[in-house]
Amino acid sequence: MKKILLLSDTHSHMDATILKYVDQADEVWHAGDIGDLSVTDAIKERKPLRAVYGNIDDGKARLEFPLHNRFFCEDVDVWITHIGGYPGKYNPAIRTEIKTNPPKLFICGHSHILKVQFDKELNLLHMNPGAAGTHGFHQMRTMLRFEIDGEKIQKLEVIEIGKRG
Repeated sequence: MKKILLLSDTHSHMDATILKYVDQADEVWHAGDIGDLSVTDAIKERKPLRAVYGNIDDGKARLEFPLHNRFFCEDVDVWITHIGGYPGKYNPAIRTEIKTNPPKLFICGHSHILKVQFDKELNLLHMNPGAAGTHGFHQMRTMLRFEIDGEKIQKLEVIEIGKRG
């Protein structure tokens, strides 16, 4: 069983509240728009990290992290990318692959809108943790945490970190 903290769109922001939740997780997953790599360095000092780069990330982040990160956590096939779209409206760049070889858990960021939705057509769970950073149009900074136990994704919680401003 693994306790996962999922965040995205930090845009160079890290604070003690985020780190408090990092400390409670077994692994941290970042769905892109990291900003300054000091964000991911702070996470990696505490916990294992899986991440992808986003559209605002520079060459250093793109050298350290992939555009797509597909892996198994326990018995769950996970795919993380920054700009992935939503069920029925997936990014054209990944649409063919996600339809021919869907993961069980598909994670993206980018929109700054927290959304968890089950895709009945592809039989996958889609998660977007919203934005944990202070840059952007979102009002509330958010993250998700959940557990993966074998092939079960369970105990999903929305974490509201606080207002963006």
